[in-house]
Amino acid sequence: MNDNISGITKMGIKEWIYLMVLSILWGGSFFFSEVALTAFPPFTIVFLRLIFGAAILLTFMKFRGLKLPKEKKVWFSFFILGLLNNAIPFSFIVSGQELITGGLASLVNASTPFFTVIAAHFLTRDEKITRRKLAGLLIGFSGVFTLIGLEAVMTGGNSLPGMFMVMTASLSYAFGGIWGRRTKALGLEPLVMAAGQLTCAAIILLPLSLFIDAPWTLPLPGWNVWGALLGAGLLSTALAYILYFRILSSSGATSVLLVTFLIPVSAILLGVLFLGEAVGFRHFMGMGILGIGLVVIDGRLMKKAVRVFRGFRTLR
Repeated sequence: MNDNISGITKMGIKEWIYLMVLSILWGGSFFFSEVALTAFPPFTIVFLRLIFGAAILLTFMKFRGLKLPKEKKVWFSFFILGLLNNAIPFSFIVSGQELITGGLASLVNASTPFFTVIAAHFLTRDEKITRRKLAGLLIGFSGVFTLIGLEAVMTGGNSLPGMFMVMTASLSYAFGGIWGRRTKALGLEPLVMAAGQLTCAAIILLPLSLFIDAPWTLPLPGWNVWGALLGAGLLSTALAYILYFRILSSSGATSVLLVTFLIPVSAILLGVLFLGEAVGFRHFMGMGILGIGLVVIDGRLMKKAVRVFRGFRTLR
């Protein structure tokens, strides 16, 4: 199967529906984290989200008569995926949300496909950066700079560390997407892949939560926080990663990573409607520039535009 970093491959109607639903589920994770941060520190939030998600998937596996594999190489892949797709990015995003809003964090996270292009250039044999991709990268990262803002860069405001934390998460997602290409050779069901990955990620986060956050010293939160954590575990983690691996197996790493460009829609709407968050014109302009960079990297729309223009000239 061809995982072309420069474009979407084999995306049928079903895959597009999965992609849209996945964007809503992962967009909701920024909202759930905002609510949970009112009572818990980041590592504890991430651990609880992961353990809830893993428990739900393992229970579902039992009802379906599925079991986790025992091979060491499979669990090594689970560990790497859990580290790159969950432990690292979740922790950096939630920590970043202590300094910036969930809507802004989701916008910065949309830089993931651009990091994927760079990582693929160095880590794959057939996904090298071309002049067109380089142009798309330059446009895309100018969009990231627009999102951050010149004032934040010059003054080093509180939002700058938060944005860089989210960008670190985006880089981790990029590596996770490329590593995920190797997991298709294992021939495992998406449910098993998701359960194994989340289980390993929860194990990674457990000592960080215990020794850094000391959650037992914190007061018990209200029902809204527990509801947000359950929503993050059930919807934004368990269900989301089943869809993630389905899209990954049918359409490739780049296709599933493009979901990061759709996530801000639901993340911003939830933040504005329920948390009173505000997103400025600069942020939407930066998002637009990111979109242009993605179109240039993909290349297909540009080729279609050239064909239409040539056809128009022929008619004249």
